[in-house]
Amino acid sequence: MEEHVGQLWHKFITRLADTEYPEARVPLSEVQKVITIFFRALGGDGGLQIETADQTVYRTRRNLLQRIAGNHNKVALAWRDDHSLRLPASLACFPDKALNRDLYFWLAALAAVDEPSTDSWFIHNQTMTAKALSAFPGLQLRYQRLLDAHLQQRPAANELPTEEATIELALRQALQVPGSIQHLPVTTYAPYPVHLWLHPDPPRPYTVPAGNDEENNDDRSGKSRVAEDIGRRQAERVESPEDGRGLVTIRMENIFSWGEFIKVDRDSDDEEDLDTAESVAQDLDIISVTRNQKAAKARLKFDLDLPSEQEDDRVLDSGILLPEWDWKKQSLLPDRCRIISMLADDADPVPLPAHLKRMAKRLQNQFQAVAPARKWHRAQADGQEVDLDAYLQYAADRRTGHGMGADKLYQELRSGNRDLACLLLADLSLSTDTWVDDHHRVIDIIRDSLFLFAECLHATGDRFGMYGFSSRKRDPVRVHTLKTFDENYHAGIRGRINAIKPGYYTRLGAGIRHATELLKIQPAGHRLLLILTDGKPNDLDQYEGRYGIEDTRHAVHAARQQGLQPFCVTIDEKANDYLPHLFGTNGYALIRNAAELPKSLPLLYAKLTS
Repeated sequence: MEEHVGQLWHKFITRLADTEYPEARVPLSEVQKVITIFFRALGGDGGLQIETADQTVYRTRRNLLQRIAGNHNKVALAWRDDHSLRLPASLACFPDKALNRDLYFWLAALAAVDEPSTDSWFIHNQTMTAKALSAFPGLQLRYQRLLDAHLQQRPAANELPTEEATIELALRQALQVPGSIQHLPVTTYAPYPVHLWLHPDPPRPYTVPAGNDEENNDDRSGKSRVAEDIGRRQAERVESPEDGRGLVTIRMENIFSWGEFIKVDRDSDDEEDLDTAESVAQDLDIISVTRNQKAAKARLKFDLDLPSEQEDDRVLDSGILLPEWDWKKQSLLPDRCRIISMLADDADPVPLPAHLKRMAKRLQNQFQAVAPARKWHRAQADGQEVDLDAYLQYAADRRTGHGMGADKLYQELRSGNRDLACLLLADLSLSTDTWVDDHHRVIDIIRDSLFLFAECLHATGDRFGMYGFSSRKRDPVRVHTLKTFDENYHAGIRGRINAIKPGYYTRLGAGIRHATELLKIQPAGHRLLLILTDGKPNDLDQYEGRYGIEDTRHAVHAARQQGLQPFCVTIDEKANDYLPHLFGTNGYALIRNAAELPKSLPLLYAKLTS
């Protein structure tokens, strides 16, 4: 009974202290796609992704109800960094839903004109506001509506202490006439949040450096799951706790908050519920991380299990060096990545899998429409039949005394050859080991796609090559040879396709540059570089995030300058956030149902080459 009354009291007091308007709430997911287009249309950085902004601690003055309810000590404000534009997960600041929606567009416009600055957040936001209103006059009415509604919600200056009243008046003036105030006094409490501006002090992510491979050699048998929508968190490095202590040695009366609770030494062998762990991660502002050599029972992210060397493919060469694009320096770093070519030695020749035969037959019949027609090649030195026209010409010439040679008197029926070549580059990273359904992993879907793709192109007679790749930092980037351009398609190549397995990470820029070198030397007028992947570029080093995105984009542009046509096929549901920046709006295709990829890939090829 006591607990029930406490819950009712909590709901009651929380509702009284709440200053938002739930009935007018607009979630980010509802406007994310159009905001992405709007942001890039205004000239915003195309490499930024629209992501959710976390609530961060904001020490402003709270009234009695808010202190009793224990809320309003955090606020969700927008900000941007080198990798993403962070917008609140939902907006309910205003009683009008249209105003909350307009606020998303205004924040995106503000971020579109944001540039690095050493000014304080107060001056910088005024500068961005003035610049946005000047660059986009159509937003002036929208901004005025938002400003009027926001000023009505801000606390009255005459109800605040003298110092805070001075700050409030300065903020109001700065919002109404951007650039008119150059100094903001410092007080104990932060001013009331300005929802029309970007975050005054956004979280700075802590990047955990990749350790040596030997540090993670323990058996990773615990269940795991990638946490969704946790967002970005601040982090700190701490020393690993002493072994074997557990909760028994902790004085429970010392646990007063989540922040202190997370530092409790719990033995790594203790069981942990994944839902509880994810819930705790969502509530924390700062996550303390450490490294040891023990395996945990449960984790929120996958670790890498490396295959043994004797089960690996054979290395064909010592490797070639390729450059890599550093977007911060705006320069191409020479000899940055080492590409090693590999071949599966233990790949036994296999027939086409039985479950693909019916689909392969149907696709081959459809491909007859794009296959070049068979025609007679006349005046051949050898052939299936005598070329009567050539023979009659030869006989007539002999009768008239002309000494014509009898070396081109045959004709042969052969299929014509289309003037094109295609290289298929398949992503074989560790993420392909995830399950699509109860029976198939991503790697199984990719394998079936390669089988059907090869069967269809073999039927048309088009020149094609197939390669797979994965990486472990920039040295090495492993490229697995499945079929070269000079090889005929046979059961041995099907064996190589059958032997593919998940590898490491996705250094996509290096893979594209190597594929470009292989494809550009092919004697064809139309050269298609088809890229098959299940996620965005990533690796253990700085390639994770914006660095990898920009390097891949540079590699794609370089391929186009060589006369190639890069095209990406992906099953990543979030591909629309980054692939337009990499390949352009018409340079990629998203297959939402991964199980449809095997039959969709050949049809996409037919459409691209028709």
